[in-house]
Amino acid sequence: MSQKLSNLQREAFLANKALFASGLVNFSFGNASVVDRSQGVFAIKPSGVSYKKLKPSDIVVLDMDGKVVRGSGRPSSDTPTHRLLLKNLGFTGCVMHTHSPMATAFAQAGVPLPCLGTTHADYFAGSVPVTRKLREREVRCDYEHHTGVAILEAFKSSDAAATPAVLVRSHGPFVWGEDWSRALHTALALEFCADLAIATMVIQPRSGPIPAFLHKKHYSRKHGPNAYYGQQHSPKRQAPIIP
Repeated sequence: MSQKLSNLQREAFLANKALFASGLVNFSFGNASVVDRSQGVFAIKPSGVSYKKLKPSDIVVLDMDGKVVRGSGRPSSDTPTHRLLLKNLGFTGCVMHTHSPMATAFAQAGVPLPCLGTTHADYFAGSVPVTRKLREREVRCDYEHHTGVAILEAFKSSDAAATPAVLVRSHGPFVWGEDWSRALHTALALEFCADLAIATMVIQPRSGPIPAFLHKKHYSRKHGPNAYYGQQHSPKRQAPIIP
């Protein structure tokens, strides 16, 4: 158990260092959590600790009820949000939170990130949703927990696995993935798509979403049982021949 916890701390350390190196976070903003479902624990960056000074032993490990099982520091203030997402999104191995500027601009505006082109469609099955406004009582009591509640509510009618990102209104983006490298890739893609969307709307303010059939085509090329983008890695999936 002890070695497994150390390994989990190491994974969360690598996730947070990679997040900082990506340029998506500044100062001590943002955080990454990594879960070990077999042990019923997850690890997260400690609150307010500089990424440059972060060590694997600084990473805090908690059980799924939020009780610290390893680490002497205080876990990230966003821990209740991460915990709720990890508990409810069972396919997820890592959750990342950033304040990347373009995606955060959409969050601050309270506007979902629309699919204006095929770059977005390659990564997200729909618009990236924005959460509802939190009520005053939700902010005053268990703010971070209610942030997670609002995120889950945003996916009541859509698939959080197919669109693995959300914009928390007035706050910033959260993303997730099967492991931290995929979550980081999604965070980078989200920021790139937000940057493209803003530039597109400046050039043509009346730009609208691409047609649903084009969106579906580009998404399905990379995801799902009939995906054919890239190289074949599994004998179970046969890529069709494209003339």
